[in-house]
Amino acid sequence: MGKNILEIQNLTKYYGKIKGVENLSLKLEEGEIFGFIGPNGAGKSTTIRSIMNLINKTSGKVLIGNEEFNKDNIELKEKIGYLPSEIYLYDDLTVKEMLDYHESFYKKNIHNRRIELVKRLELDEKKKIEDLSLGNLKKLGIILAFMHEPKLLILDEPTSGLDPIMQNVFYDLLKEEKEKGNTVFYSTHILNEVSKICDRVGIIKEGKLIKVERIEDLFKKSLTIVTITSEQLKEIKEDLKVNVILEEGNTIKFGNNLLPDELIKKVSKYRIDKILIEEATIEDMFLHYYQ
Repeated sequence: MGKNILEIQNLTKYYGKIKGVENLSLKLEEGEIFGFIGPNGAGKSTTIRSIMNLINKTSGKVLIGNEEFNKDNIELKEKIGYLPSEIYLYDDLTVKEMLDYHESFYKKNIHNRRIELVKRLELDEKKKIEDLSLGNLKKLGIILAFMHEPKLLILDEPTSGLDPIMQNVFYDLLKEEKEKGNTVFYSTHILNEVSKICDRVGIIKEGKLIKVERIEDLFKKSLTIVTITSEQLKEIKEDLKVNVILEEGNTIKFGNNLLPDELIKKVSKYRIDKILIEEATIEDMFLHYYQ
């Protein structure tokens, strides 16, 4: 087991009476890419903004290494690269001026890394920020997050706006960070990204962390997706105690943890018009846990 780089302890955030996140605890190890997934409104951005001290926590702690992270801790801030889901910068600056300004914050020389990232992401430094497309603005945000070579990257919906070619360049950057021993906290609602690049995944639902699993273990589980068409759906649902993913007319689709022979024995006493058993995808697994 590796050394913890980020630890969240009982993080809770309420907006008045509205729950954002409740009692969320999580540990991230050095050198892993951790996927933080859930639909819009599940609490992903609230968690990230609380970690970054951009909003005040109702309760709970965030530790970087073994040190509590607060908004005044400059040394810890230098170890973090942050990419928000929506990027707001100085519109009247050029890309070059923005990067120069960011570079001036650091005592160490980060210019060569900046040049490398600008080249790989194909960003024009002469353009004004107000003239950038959504994709180019996202590229600039990625460069700002990566260029000071942080030990921890916190990324909120990082690929939105990127075309497929740039997405692959970005995935390569993430894999390189992992190889260096750096850690990535990767928040997304795009599930196929998780299976491509993440070591572990956490599923958040209505502000609560409901599952943390290694990607390889998630796929090892005997979850299959079963689709049954029958006039006896009510009895089948009660007998199998299924979590229905989709129901339409006389057809249901559900996640199944039974072995195929056990499943067939259970449903054989009913009249089945059609049955389909498929290997679960990451999307299916997500829907299964999200019932």
